Amino acid sequence: MQASIAEAVARLRRGEVIAYPTEAVYGLGCDPFDREAVAQVFMLKQRPASQGVLLIAADYSQVEKFIGSVDADAIARACATWPGPHTWVFPRSPQTPGWLAGSHAGIALRVTAHPLAADLCRGFGGALVSTSANRHGEPPARTADEVRSAFGDQVAYIVDGRVGGLERATPIRNAVDGEIFRT
Repeated sequence: MQASIAEAVARLRRGEVIAYPTEAVYGLGCDPFDREAVAQVFMLKQRPASQGVLLIAADYSQVEKFIGSVDADAIARACATWPGPHTWVFPRSPQTPGWLAGSHAGIALRVTAHPLAADLCRGFGGALVSTSANRHGEPPARTADEVRSAFGDQVAYIVDGRVGGLERATPIRNAVDGEIFRT
């Protein structure tokens, strides 16, 4: 499996879009600082860029730079659920590229507990774009074969593995006030 992670990391560093298993579904991912790669994700999904994407990471240090001014309670609220299948929306830091958030004021972040996704982030050395592997409005892929069926060779590399035990995408909450955006 390490060879698979190494190949995926090499593809990410070349600005390519990959697919990989997460807690509930396969995700499409790329380097969040590569504007062209992020645009490719939106093109593949046939989804407007105004919707933004979330980022996953192996640990808090990989998402910290994306978080803007926020009180310690917001950080504690999120960290109490990480690593795990919980996505939190934070105010964006000035270093967060606007193309990640679309028309949203915040940035959605998750420290993943999925072993392959976490290994991928560790190998890459930072957070990755993570959005469900599907065309907009279609059910998300839950296997590598479903990714291949949906995208063919349009995805540069697929990390083969099992998704986690969740039946649906992770809940999304506001880190500042706890408001639930998606259950």
